[in-house]
Amino acid sequence: MAPFIVLVTLFALLSILGHFRIPVAFGWWTSLRLALAGMFLLTASAHWGKRRQDLIRMVPTSFPRPDLLVTVTGVLEILGAIGLVLTKVAPYAALGLAIMLVAVFPANIHAARQRLTIAGRPVEPLLPRALLQIVFLAATIAVFVAGK
Repeated sequence: MAPFIVLVTLFALLSILGHFRIPVAFGWWTSLRLALAGMFLLTASAHWGKRRQDLIRMVPTSFPRPDLLVTVTGVLEILGAIGLVLTKVAPYAALGLAIMLVAVFPANIHAARQRLTIAGRPVEPLLPRALLQIVFLAATIAVFVAGK
């Protein structure tokens, strides 16, 4: 839920700042891509530190080297966030992040079905997790489409 809150809060704040030309005028596309960058930096931070073992447990057992997969997805989230900040690269970064969101969805299914925890808190049930993933996917696709 924290990534959703960060996405919505940053989008609202950046939209207001852009509307009032602080520091310059910018529209929804810039607000959304910068909010997504903030969200992906937040989610990437979980790939190292206290939450790392929780994320490794989320990877279904059919996938090899869950520790490596968690590291790779964390690096991809950081690179994607950087790409979202760069106007010319943003559509491609958004497309890559959209693909990654689809690729990691089996981990979300596994976590919900196994009733795993992250940082000691139970993960959301599958339906709310799926709806959040759809919101994140829609936002990345919107940045891709509008940036082309």
